[in-house]
Amino acid sequence: MKNLSVVLNSILLIAVVVLFVLHFSSEKVEGEGASEGSVKSAVDFPLAYINTDSLLLKYDYAKLLKEKMLKKEESSRANFNEKAKVFQQDLREHQRKLQNNGYLSLDRAQKEEQRLAKANQDLQDLNTRLTNELMAEQNKINTELRDTLMSYLKEYNKTKGYKVILSNTMGDNILYSEPGVDITNDIVKALNDRYNASNKK
Repeated sequence: MKNLSVVLNSILLIAVVVLFVLHFSSEKVEGEGASEGSVKSAVDFPLAYINTDSLLLKYDYAKLLKEKMLKKEESSRANFNEKAKVFQQDLREHQRKLQNNGYLSLDRAQKEEQRLAKANQDLQDLNTRLTNELMAEQNKINTELRDTLMSYLKEYNKTKGYKVILSNTMGDNILYSEPGVDITNDIVKALNDRYNASNKK
């Protein structure tokens, strides 16, 4: 009986050791499989990015729109500055007349002050209107460029098969990447080719 107990304990001990070994060796195999799966899923999940700043500097259509925007801004500034200059001259003339008693009556001086106050308000309104027009134009340009890029990326990605294409502005978002992940130059070349081809028609 005592021998039977020793034999059973020995068998149980061997069984526990075997289960212990099998348990930890299967965990290791599963762990290896999991890391291979992670690598495989990373490979199956291609990623790319575009440096938006470089794109806007090199894309011919973006350069054209920027040039048009600068001309419009200069025109608006010149228009405003011309009216502001006239207002400043009128204001100086009014102050000179007040100091030298140049008005025939108090009523005439008050009417000139009212006219200048309205001219000042008109100038402020013009500044606000021109600023709003420029902002609206800039938003329109930004939307047009974004739509052009998004439209092209759908076409571009049909052959490339990226799952995600990121935008990287001023190097803020991408801290590290492999060289082939930056597709900016490919996109710039393709967009310029399309833009130049559409201009030749």
